[in-house]
Amino acid sequence: MNLSTFFEHWRIVENPFRGEEARQDPVFQRLEAKGVSGGHVSAHGTGFTTHSDFEKILGDFARPSTAIVFGEKGSGKTAIRLQIADRVGAFNAANPQARCLLVAYDELNPILDRFNERVGSERKPNVPEALAKMRLPDHMDAILSLIVPRVVDTILKEHDAAPVQPVVVTGAGSSTRGVAGVIGAGLDLGPEPRKTIRRLEPTMRQELLLMQAVYDRAEGAERRTRRLRRVLRLPVPGRVWLWSALAGGGWLIPAGLAWWAYEEGTLNLNGGWALYSVAALTALWLIGIAKRWGWDRLWYLRLAHKVRRQVRISGRGDVSFARSLRQLDPAMLDAGGGLLPISPSEEHRYSLLDRLHRLLVHFGIASIIVVVDRMDEPTLIAGDPERMKSVVWPMLNNKFLQQSGLGVKMLLPMELRHALFRESAAFFQEARLDKQNLIERLSWTGAMLYDLCNARLQACLMQPPVTEGAQRPAATPITLLDLFAEDVTRADIVDALDQMHQPRDAFKLLYQCLIEHCSNVTQDQAQWRIPRLVLDTVKKQQVERVRQLSSGVRPA
Repeated sequence: MNLSTFFEHWRIVENPFRGEEARQDPVFQRLEAKGVSGGHVSAHGTGFTTHSDFEKILGDFARPSTAIVFGEKGSGKTAIRLQIADRVGAFNAANPQARCLLVAYDELNPILDRFNERVGSERKPNVPEALAKMRLPDHMDAILSLIVPRVVDTILKEHDAAPVQPVVVTGAGSSTRGVAGVIGAGLDLGPEPRKTIRRLEPTMRQELLLMQAVYDRAEGAERRTRRLRRVLRLPVPGRVWLWSALAGGGWLIPAGLAWWAYEEGTLNLNGGWALYSVAALTALWLIGIAKRWGWDRLWYLRLAHKVRRQVRISGRGDVSFARSLRQLDPAMLDAGGGLLPISPSEEHRYSLLDRLHRLLVHFGIASIIVVVDRMDEPTLIAGDPERMKSVVWPMLNNKFLQQSGLGVKMLLPMELRHALFRESAAFFQEARLDKQNLIERLSWTGAMLYDLCNARLQACLMQPPVTEGAQRPAATPITLLDLFAEDVTRADIVDALDQMHQPRDAFKLLYQCLIEHCSNVTQDQAQWRIPRLVLDTVKKQQVERVRQLSSGVRPA
């Protein structure tokens, strides 16, 4: 017997236990689509397909809080991230004037690659040493670089043509199913964002221009700075205009005076007031040229170099930063000690995040949630616990995790939990994990896994006809227990699933039971229920596989 025949008998249209990765699992997507509908979350979506700690992790979107979760591979961290995205979409649909912005900080390859290029040594590459230099300001810069370009995309109406940013919510590999107001699906800033931004006070518009000048993506950043300044209706700063006018047209005054003096016959090459006046005015013009095209250029390049040294996750060069900074009011740069990130101080970034949050409130976005996931996957980390620790530990800062209006959901590998418990008391005092909704282990009981697998089975049953007259019959309602022989009890299945500990391994167990049963019976035997012997044999094999996996002697 083959598996297709077995499923056809039970009116199962798709293998419920084939998926092992939530991002590519159609059954999970179907369950989420049923669980989140019409702007609300149904009981089906929260009762059987979510972890019992999900509500604690989720928190309140109106007042977002931090959650730190440790879980083994396959324990459902990515599924939780996708479920958070769906719940944010439902919340935003129900609260269009106080939406929540979801930032998926889960694709770190481009960020870490740029950081390593900037910090690492070309002559003697040392990735662990470079990652050890990662700071909290680097993460805050990365978060700003995820949000600011998409805000600018929407205001400039370039989001359709903009390249997809793999680290922007949702980024490459992230879900955008029904999430209104999520970056990457097109940031929703309301029906007329340009009119909204132009009604704001000039200081807020100048702050947005400054953030764009620093955190926009490298492609066409200086061009976008010029466009954004015009859209925001920010005039060329008076000092810049004056020096540009003097450098470009300052020659007209000495030339005009020389012509007039020549016509009047008062221009004497041997001296006289006319010659001295023309010489003085010409000297002023040359000073203007030197100031505008010499001194100013060097000054902006020097300032840009300071910014580039501190914003280490950016792929832009000094010239790109300098051309953008020239568009700003010099008063903003003179007061750069509080805004422009030209030092390793965290306060600059807190100030910028706060200003960005206050700006987004005017567009109906009242809160921000940052979801940290897949920390073991970047190429430069490659699952190494010490490298993960170097990247994650700077974020374990109480002030960062307890910002008003911003919640951080950290879904971390279990290896980091072991490293965390070896830290000092001073580290715990700074992180204040007692305030961060810490979940030390994302564990699943056998009963929870039974309900989850049963819900997946129900989602794969043939549905009733959609239109009248359809010939497709509906499937007879069945449960997971119905697939097994009569001598197999619910407690037997729950006990087997309990030894798997997490969804991915539970699915492997049931999938293998189906394969073993179908491969050992013929089709004419018509034996449609899995006997106890198969369950016991597969359970023994899978328990040993899980043990070897946890011991590091088996790949999967």
